[in-house]
Amino acid sequence: MILIADSGATKTEWGCVSRDGATRIGFFSQGYNPNYITGSQIVADIRANLPASLDTALVEEIYFYGAGVTELQYPFMEKTLREVFTKAGKVFIAMDTLASCRALLQTEPGFAAILGTGANSCLYDGCNEDLNVDSCGFILGDEGSGGNLGKRMITDYIRRNMPANVYELVGRELGRNNDELLDVIYTKPFPNRFCAQYAKFINEHLDFDPYFPELVTDAFRQFFRLIVTHYPDYQKYTFNAVGSVAYYFRPLLEKVVAEFGMKMGTILKAPMEGLIKYHLNN
Repeated sequence: MILIADSGATKTEWGCVSRDGATRIGFFSQGYNPNYITGSQIVADIRANLPASLDTALVEEIYFYGAGVTELQYPFMEKTLREVFTKAGKVFIAMDTLASCRALLQTEPGFAAILGTGANSCLYDGCNEDLNVDSCGFILGDEGSGGNLGKRMITDYIRRNMPANVYELVGRELGRNNDELLDVIYTKPFPNRFCAQYAKFINEHLDFDPYFPELVTDAFRQFFRLIVTHYPDYQKYTFNAVGSVAYYFRPLLEKVVAEFGMKMGTILKAPMEGLIKYHLNN
């Protein structure tokens, strides 16, 4: 059996499939960004979420794609996964950007992005990442991501940098005063997830006031100005992306893609089906 994991900042989607594709088992667990979680926490969480139908002894190959999993973290992630899947012969670890490439483009070269809780992008040579302009993560960057959208809205709320009717609406949604919001973001774990949860609220209120679509559009423009436009000859590629933000805000994203001279390509809410197809064929 082949086990594939797509681990974002919020959740991990797992797909276990037989080589002939006849047997499939899927499940979810929390996200495993190694910058925010320990090996023992990962092991405990995987075991807590394993479906009864999945026999870990039958897992022969593992392909783990994770947010925040740089090459420095590869040995840590391999060791952690082998504690659960002790019979696996092959354990392949890579950044989640490679997952987006393989899901979106299979073996065709091109441009791929992630716009979910976090953001990332790269050029793909048809097999591996060719060039990555670093998104710098939640604190320094991640422009255009769910975490970035929520952070922008919360910052505007604390500064009262929004119309009065929007301020009242957002205040009811947040349910915290300024000090409490700053405490959650600066002292509690997973501030990226906390901020990203409000992307859904923003999407649900795009027609309430121009503030909301303008916030999203500006975030996408920043993603292009600070990241996408730094790829050589970026306009010759189609814009392909995976992630809930790209998927649910597609109409606004499409306008910004056109503004920057690119053509819209494939948008996927999640990469799992594309990854299964890739690994069964390669």
